[in-house]
Amino acid sequence: MMQYVGVDVSKEKVDVCWLRSKDSESGKTKIKTKVFKNRDFEIITKWLKDTIGEDFSNIVVVLEPTGVYHEGLTYFLHEAGLQVCIGNPSDARAYAKSVGFKHKTDKEDAKVLAYYASHEPRNLKVWEPEPPLVRELKAMLRRLDALDKDQQREINRLEASEISGASLRVTDSIRGMIDALEEEIQRLKQDIDDRIKKDPVLAKNRELLQSIKGVGDVLSREMVVLFAAKKFSDAKQVAVYLGLTPVFRDSGTQKGKTVLSKLGPARIRAKLYMAAVVAGQHNMDIKRQKHRLIANGKSKMAALGAAMRKLVQICYGVVKNQQMYQPQTV
Repeated sequence: MMQYVGVDVSKEKVDVCWLRSKDSESGKTKIKTKVFKNRDFEIITKWLKDTIGEDFSNIVVVLEPTGVYHEGLTYFLHEAGLQVCIGNPSDARAYAKSVGFKHKTDKEDAKVLAYYASHEPRNLKVWEPEPPLVRELKAMLRRLDALDKDQQREINRLEASEISGASLRVTDSIRGMIDALEEEIQRLKQDIDDRIKKDPVLAKNRELLQSIKGVGDVLSREMVVLFAAKKFSDAKQVAVYLGLTPVFRDSGTQKGKTVLSKLGPARIRAKLYMAAVVAGQHNMDIKRQKHRLIANGKSKMAALGAAMRKLVQICYGVVKNQQMYQPQTV
């Protein structure tokens, strides 16, 4: 008999919920919950073993992606022999709404995931870890993004210091930090590029991606690693993962507007945004789409969102078909 465990992971803690059994009299499902510190992976695994049993092969653990905070536990549980599934946040929320879960707490989220897994097991896929190289590249890309942001903050500080007439010592310090960050950024970019070049599949996919007008060094790094890390069935799935699908807002300041869902990794989405701006000027397929949408009354931002989705579609197509990009319009 399969045992279902929902896990909600945050930066500091992990909420775990196990669906124990149904009460013979009330028919209600009994649950057992526990809160752990994040990174206490061995303690979590021991609790699962002591509470549920030694046979990990019949335990399904469902987590939601939470930036990087879920990754360590995911790898640890997989290596311990449990069946680990990464749930789709939108599917879990839709399920919670359909069965009447009203509260939004970490404990409740873990419970929702456990119930969702037990009622919709066919919607879950057992997670498989990425190859070590891909995992390393993902970490390096996150580090590169952090350094880029640090450098931009220092550039902003330099501008403010020069306007305010700060002392030469201060401006020299800031310039020194900018130069040091730039040196490390270039070194890290080179290390990432070298690792991609040494892998025949990654190198070929990056070459294909860079054949697309609008896709340069920055976006091709991200997309080549994304396609190596995730197994997408179609381009639409990629767009959903990256938070590029349109959703209608019926509340808040954007009530009545259609906006991007923005559910996926913001880092990649930001780079797609810049690439779509360039592609809207130089990629004939995307340029024609942009002009058509604006002529039909769409806002420039809506057209830009569509350009981002189109660019993802093209990226997915060249990698899947292993063919250089050929514009549909000349």
